[in-house]
Amino acid sequence: MTLWQPDPALIRRPAYQSLADQFARAIHDGRLANGARLPTHRRLADDLKLSVQTVSRAYEELIRRGLISGEIGRGSFVQTQRREPEPPYLPERLGEVIDLSILKPVCEPMHLERLKQALGWLAENLPSSSALSFRPNMVFPRHRAVAVEWLKLCGLDISAQNISLTNGATAGMTVALMSVAPPGSTVATEAIGHHTLVPLARYLGFNLEGLPIDDSGLIPEALDEACRLSDIRAVFVQPSVINPTATLMDARRREEIAAVARKHDIAIIENDVLGPLVEDRPPPVAAYAPERTLYVTSFTKITVPGLRIGYLAAPDRYVAAVANRHLVSNWMATPLVAEIATKWVTDGTAMELVRWQRAALRRRQDIAAEVLAGIDYRARRDGLHIWLQLPDDRAEEGFVAQARLQGVAIAPGTSFRISDAPWHPAVRISLGSTTEGELRAGLGVVTKLLLGDPEHLLLAI
Repeated sequence: MTLWQPDPALIRRPAYQSLADQFARAIHDGRLANGARLPTHRRLADDLKLSVQTVSRAYEELIRRGLISGEIGRGSFVQTQRREPEPPYLPERLGEVIDLSILKPVCEPMHLERLKQALGWLAENLPSSSALSFRPNMVFPRHRAVAVEWLKLCGLDISAQNISLTNGATAGMTVALMSVAPPGSTVATEAIGHHTLVPLARYLGFNLEGLPIDDSGLIPEALDEACRLSDIRAVFVQPSVINPTATLMDARRREEIAAVARKHDIAIIENDVLGPLVEDRPPPVAAYAPERTLYVTSFTKITVPGLRIGYLAAPDRYVAAVANRHLVSNWMATPLVAEIATKWVTDGTAMELVRWQRAALRRRQDIAAEVLAGIDYRARRDGLHIWLQLPDDRAEEGFVAQARLQGVAIAPGTSFRISDAPWHPAVRISLGSTTEGELRAGLGVVTKLLLGDPEHLLLAI
């Protein structure tokens, strides 16, 4: 155990932030060496006359900053070497865990059978260009024409020449960011946003600025101020329920975001992977600012996870940049998967699976409403998840760990935190990642943890 201890006389409100700052300074100054073991939550709370909750939140903040690591059963340790961020979901499903951490659609044997049938059809109907050509322009013109029709179902009217096929939404948003945000530039986004944005910004060399949100999503005035004070090149938004907080941005807010982007001449990247799944939603932001919006959608979360294909629609000013970035990073989308997507769009299978998914998710939202009755959380009827803010007496890291010890995996809210603004602990819970019975049982565990007396997770000394 290190001899250095925080000075209680220097702690200011909010206490957890002030305590975390003291640790951060000690680490940066070398008073706490890499690998040093920190006091247990309870011991430090007793020494400083603070609550265990305050110390737990301070340690969570240090973990978020990448300065310490917490290991269940061993303790917390200084970690000054940069490490790769951990995903919010379990990398693999282990044992009897009810995995509510990974965001995926509801899947039943029917989905596997549909894909098997499509592969059988492909074996008999595979075009030579999809099997033998290296040239994207020899493979994709027909698929782009079909994409036009699918994007109309998403609320977007765009020319086939402005569409690129990508290997899913992640490839699409990466290419979009590469096309509008050169190294050293700044991209604005929601304060609670896409969990891959932070590492992606590091890898691609652009800066990321998280902006305040409210019940309608990104606040236009905050974007306007950021554009005045910083050299913002683009804004990344997820306006239609797929964002961690399950927010559906209304039409007026979308129009206001478009107006601010136009005022400051910045690009908009819109991640709309749920597409037509969300019924009665407003038109995409791209419909309000078609001249500057790069629109990303895909089939992975609304039909079958194995259908890893998507569309990136870009305005004329970015078409060449998108084509070049996509070429060097992916060369082209996988032609065999594109063939299945095109068949499913044209014969109606894709929309049939979307309608099935919508009905399945609504049943699961009903289960969540029943099991979590009396508990405040955010959700949309056609969404894949819920966002649950924890009570003030619950530390996020400890809550996630307690659920995991009881056989339920949920995603910590800090995985989606982009802004340095004060943080309220929360968790994201996926509704489509398991059976209805397991979902009910997993939500029951979460409910019991929330309604029971808070118990700090003891760590070995």
